[in-house]
Amino acid sequence: MARGRAGRALAAGLAGVTAYDLLQRRHAILRNFPIIGHLRYLLELFGPELRQYIVTSNDEERPFNRDQRRWIYASAKAQTNTFGFGTDNEMESVSAMLAIRHAPFPAPPPADGEPGGFPDYAIPAGKVLGAARGRRHTFRPASLVNVSGMSFGALSGPAVHALNEGCRLVGCLQSTGEGGLAPQHCQGGELVFQIGTGYFGCRDAQGRFSLERLRETIAGHPVRAIEIKLSQGAKPGLGGLLPAAKVTPEIAAIRGVEAGRDCVSPPGHSAFSSVDELLDVVEAIADGTGLPVGIKSAVGEQAFWDELAETMARDRGRGVDYVLVDGGEGGTGAAPLTFTDHVALPFKLGFARVYAAFARAGIAEDVVFAGSGKLGFPDQALCALALGADMVNVGREAMMAIGCIQAQRCHTGRCPTGVATQNAWLTGGLDPQLKAVRHATYVRALRGELLALARTCGVAHPALVDPGRIEIVGERFTSAPLHEVLGYEPGWAVPPPARRAELEALMSARTGFRPPGPELGPLPGDGTGGDGAVPDAPARQPRVPPVAG
Repeated sequence: MARGRAGRALAAGLAGVTAYDLLQRRHAILRNFPIIGHLRYLLELFGPELRQYIVTSNDEERPFNRDQRRWIYASAKAQTNTFGFGTDNEMESVSAMLAIRHAPFPAPPPADGEPGGFPDYAIPAGKVLGAARGRRHTFRPASLVNVSGMSFGALSGPAVHALNEGCRLVGCLQSTGEGGLAPQHCQGGELVFQIGTGYFGCRDAQGRFSLERLRETIAGHPVRAIEIKLSQGAKPGLGGLLPAAKVTPEIAAIRGVEAGRDCVSPPGHSAFSSVDELLDVVEAIADGTGLPVGIKSAVGEQAFWDELAETMARDRGRGVDYVLVDGGEGGTGAAPLTFTDHVALPFKLGFARVYAAFARAGIAEDVVFAGSGKLGFPDQALCALALGADMVNVGREAMMAIGCIQAQRCHTGRCPTGVATQNAWLTGGLDPQLKAVRHATYVRALRGELLALARTCGVAHPALVDPGRIEIVGERFTSAPLHEVLGYEPGWAVPPPARRAELEALMSARTGFRPPGPELGPLPGDGTGGDGAVPDAPARQPRVPPVAG
């Protein structure tokens, strides 16, 4: 009798938990996998204790280690993203540790509500996009942190929706990816339209690039720039691959392909095959749309970059408005292992070589430089900016902010959190409005900590941190400044006086620090978020083990 009552009570309890899991919207894992999804959170709760004896340390997992994921999850949920008891990284027996040379007298932060201050931590880009060639719709990007190209198809509709709405909330740009412009991109966030080798959204009936079709596609949408994708870091030399499981009728209609079959783009462009032809296409697009036009590429053969820079130096009115360098450590939904592991240079080395080509040609100030490839962390973003980047793009980090758990099933169509799948059951667990807020909160936290690092170096804007502020620590207690390690000449990646004054004017500043007291910002101790109530300021949540979903 008692056993029967206990069984009924257990069944009722499980039914209640199941109902709660299916109805709640905070965690996609629980909506998609009621009951059993709690096991993941239970394991994460006791993870630190278990890892002292088994499994891996906090900085061993790849492509993103546990510390990096914890920082993203906590930042996205407005939880305290600080860590206790000091670093658990090896500080001496290392091959290439990045160390930031802080200033003895840090710069004071802006007042709350002012440019660069709490709660938005707005950081405008270091240069004006399209200004050097006088494009009709030139502009300075409002945020130097933006979202990488991830197509609707590679990502689910709710995921693209969440990212675009999050971009609207935080004022940054989202690249459409090469899969075309979808309704999910139209949630108010500004866009960069990416043109890949498949020319989706800008192709004629024969599959060739069509400027007229491009103008039709972007008409009426907040597209601020055009990006021609030459290659991406994860699989340079290969076209994009969307597995058949992800090619739904909706996606097929947007791309103009057959539903239910693999959608594989060519490895190269049919519209051009040389630097001169590339620049002809760039100028035709810029003239036809009035928008700045840039290129995205991984870095391999150096001759291409040297020729591009020399050609642009000979004719200053003809050239790309920006260059986005994608490191070999960048992500992708599907690629052969050899290409992801062994083709293309990693970001720091690749970017340094590209920047050097333009610096030697004397036109580095005429080009806006951007970087991508695991740059969604304050230290890595600052390093990119010190090398000469004006903006950084985040991809997988933004995915984790909206629930990705690094399951690495992107290519199977069975992403358990609904981020990288077209399965209706799995995508139903992802609430785009909730995840949009998390994406925006992550970007704010990244910008806030990036600003704090800049002030630690004694400057108001991260683009004012020069490569001499970064030191690379090696084995046997050796070290060298970043510019020496990567072969930079004196003056490279250092803003000239006029642009330096321009950047300082963009950021608000005050003459001193506020008195001790409580702070609401994402980074305790940075001197922000303590000036009083600011409308719509996100309050920091109590410290709990950060989990995905």
